[in-house]
Amino acid sequence: HPSLSVSRAALLPPPGGPGDAAGQALLVESRPFTSYGSALHITLPQAPRAGQLLTLLIDYEAGEGPGVCWLSPEQTAGKQKPYMYTQGQAVLNRSFFPCFDTPSAKFTYSATVKVPEGFTAVMSATSWEKQKDNTYVFKMSQPIPSYLIALVVGDIVSADVGPRSRVWAEPCLIEAAKKEYDGVIEEFLVVGEKLFGPYVWGRYDILFMPPSFPFGGMENPCLTFVTPCLLAGDRSLVDVIIHEISHSWFGNLVTNATWGEFWLNEGFTMYAQRRISTEVYGLPYTCLEAATGRALLRQHMDATGEDHPLNKLRVVIEPGFFLFLGVNPDDTYNETPYEKGYCFVSYLAHLVGNQSKFDAFLQAYVNRFKFQSITADDTLEFFLEYFPELKEKGVDSIPGFEFDRWLNTPGWPPYLPDLSPGQQLMRPADELAELWAADGLNMEAIEAVDITGWRTYQLVYFLDQVLQKSPLPEGNVKRLSKMYPKISKAQNAELRLRWCQIVLKNNLEAEYSKVKDFLHSQGKQKYTLPLYRAMWGGSEATRALAMETFSATAPQLHVNVQNYVKKILGLGGAE
Repeated sequence: HPSLSVSRAALLPPPGGPGDAAGQALLVESRPFTSYGSALHITLPQAPRAGQLLTLLIDYEAGEGPGVCWLSPEQTAGKQKPYMYTQGQAVLNRSFFPCFDTPSAKFTYSATVKVPEGFTAVMSATSWEKQKDNTYVFKMSQPIPSYLIALVVGDIVSADVGPRSRVWAEPCLIEAAKKEYDGVIEEFLVVGEKLFGPYVWGRYDILFMPPSFPFGGMENPCLTFVTPCLLAGDRSLVDVIIHEISHSWFGNLVTNATWGEFWLNEGFTMYAQRRISTEVYGLPYTCLEAATGRALLRQHMDATGEDHPLNKLRVVIEPGFFLFLGVNPDDTYNETPYEKGYCFVSYLAHLVGNQSKFDAFLQAYVNRFKFQSITADDTLEFFLEYFPELKEKGVDSIPGFEFDRWLNTPGWPPYLPDLSPGQQLMRPADELAELWAADGLNMEAIEAVDITGWRTYQLVYFLDQVLQKSPLPEGNVKRLSKMYPKISKAQNAELRLRWCQIVLKNNLEAEYSKVKDFLHSQGKQKYTLPLYRAMWGGSEATRALAMETFSATAPQLHVNVQNYVKKILGLGGAE
């Protein structure tokens, strides 16, 4: 990356062998590759033999690039000390250290990190130890792709929440994190192991990032990074962690060889997440969660147009095309690899027609390709090999459902898994939303519906329906707010987002302060941008609210999110 400068490279003598310890200086040059990174060429004194081990030393300086995030104290929860973290996916670790920055290459790593007094370092590593002088030594003993190497330095502490899990957070959040996650991670890991085979990474720790962390989670091995928005106070969002845990098999253990086939990571992970969720929470609830995912895919495809080239599972990023247009894999991120990928994996399960047989296939698939990077062709060839009777039937070329069409044709998935078991949870939510959208409120019917037992996604589904029907008749939202403090005063970020959207859509000025409070409390992109869009698309009052909130919170937002908000508010932000 242009932000990383290499000062010298040297070939070191073999460990324990003769030769100058400083090594033999080598010629280093940077050659053009893409708009977001160049090729580092190092000339060796003679051509090496196949299988020969070389020890190469590269002196470099980094820290200004997009993969390394420096937070000021006001961007943290504690507001006292600065904080630093790295984010490698998809192609950002090239700004953190010189590497083969492609998911097709896997390697082990070790690191020695010296930090100032009063700070702690943690990394995505299988072992680490603190030595004297605030120095930490980390080792990852399993081969991983470059994008999964991650480092955090901050004022952080930890607490045990299971036999192989601890939570990490700033001191002011650690009690909440321990309370929310005590005992739950192990339950998910055990179900994952039963379904997909051994968990190979040793520990599974969770690091709660500062509120300005712009993502939901990042599945760095041994140490998942997550948004503090998951600390709802009532364990109502713990299932989000199931997605990151599922990456321990799909993504981290079996990895897409190119970012053009990101669905191999995310489609399989969505399928695995929903298998674990079905075992833990049952089929109706899992179908309801999957229905919210399908709605997000629908919104995305409506916004981009179904035939947009990104709405294929195999996104063609040819080297030539890559070079001149500089298509950055980070700009191809959208719902398609997740939800359309989930539909394709579900279609494969449907072809098999027997859940336990398909579960056995997934376990064999993980075992066959663990620690490797593969293509969709590898996956589908293995599927047909594993089920020779399906290969004989020619299931890869059923008209309308051809594997080739799934991979290479943009648009809505040809097959949708049956989510009707979720109806028993959706129907009451649909009916209640209808009651609240009526001109004269039938309070008797409304009071007859008890929502105290409804879980997060059922409430989310109800609020999505209310939002679709908004603006509601005068006074209805005010009554709704009073009737359900569980919703209008929720600490759960998914509920807060939707309640804020409803408040804005219905011009409920008495609760505008809740919108402001929510945006002051966190900076996750998925929650922040929709609210600014809603405010900017609303009245004079909501536009003023947007400007006032942004000027107060801009310093605590991630720079990318700041730019996206500026663009929404017409302040000339970046593309």
